[in-house]
Amino acid sequence: MDTQGWIDKPATVRQGEGLDAEKLASYLRQCVPDLSRSAALEIEQFPSGHSNLTYLLRIGDRELVLRRPPFGAKIKTAHDMGREYQILLHLAGVYAQVPRVLAYCEDEAVLGAPFYVMERLKGVILRASAPKGLELTPALMHALCGNFIANLVEIHSIDYQAAGLGDLGRPAGYVRRQIEGWTQRYLNARTDDIPDIERVAAWLAEHMPPDKDAGGALIHNDYKYDNLVLAPDDLSHIIGVLDWEMATIGDPLMDLGTSLGYWVDPDDPPELQVLRFGVTTLPGNLNRRELAEHYAQLSGRDVSNILFYYVYALCKIAVIVQQIYARYKAGFTQDERFARMIDAVRVLGRTAVLATEKRRIDHLTSA
Repeated sequence: MDTQGWIDKPATVRQGEGLDAEKLASYLRQCVPDLSRSAALEIEQFPSGHSNLTYLLRIGDRELVLRRPPFGAKIKTAHDMGREYQILLHLAGVYAQVPRVLAYCEDEAVLGAPFYVMERLKGVILRASAPKGLELTPALMHALCGNFIANLVEIHSIDYQAAGLGDLGRPAGYVRRQIEGWTQRYLNARTDDIPDIERVAAWLAEHMPPDKDAGGALIHNDYKYDNLVLAPDDLSHIIGVLDWEMATIGDPLMDLGTSLGYWVDPDDPPELQVLRFGVTTLPGNLNRRELAEHYAQLSGRDVSNILFYYVYALCKIAVIVQQIYARYKAGFTQDERFARMIDAVRVLGRTAVLATEKRRIDHLTSA
């Protein structure tokens, strides 16, 4: 199946998120090799994504991608451009599915914030709904599902020390730091009273598993369908993994849990279906329990406590959404997609509570 026409496309830059083309062009011509000295810089923006901002830059026949923090962001650890640039730079030698980075700029006089530039990786990205006219058959989705998990296992098996990423994180005590950290981030960004989030945070604090793997693993921390670039001629083949901003060294089951937190099953409650982050409900996809079992088969890791990791993921995603909503409420972004995000925080909190009550990660609406 040839799906060249479905390659991810940019759009007009959103109001309030423009870049200074003159300063940027001057910087690029100094720092990026083999760039045209005479062609004009054209800037568009990839409209999807809810965190760091992503732009397409065209200079002559060259296409580059620029990543910068959202305007008004105050959470430096979540928007550390230099850190993400270094991760991609070091991964290039040991993991093929990352775009090639070209330059990092920490001089805020250029664009008002640090940013990095990379080569564009052309492919198809599957978002919340299947693109009109694109046939995603059960056989294709089943194959993609298998590759989705196999690729996650591959990431977790990377020798991060050999890749020069040994200082990326501290695996000892990782789970505790995550629970405490995300709980505090929620309190810092809270705008509405949502008891379910605080209830879930307390449950997580009471059910933390002990550290099992002192060495930890490289974890992506945002691994889901819409962060994958798929080959246009074979959508089951993953050619790229994007958005490494939250990658670290830690418990790989926390990473698996995050993927499950983004994964909506066909029989999930209707309010959760609205928050679907990918085409996970299409026939051929595994459900969350099956995904976890497949991960266990490929990795050899014990997933018997997967409920904890799933509930953690729902809580973490709720906090991320809360932070985005808080920026919108404060007027730091005019992106109208964010106006009703507080409803998503409530839904994620209710779903997490439901999972703890039923003590399972699938069939949450069953008796």
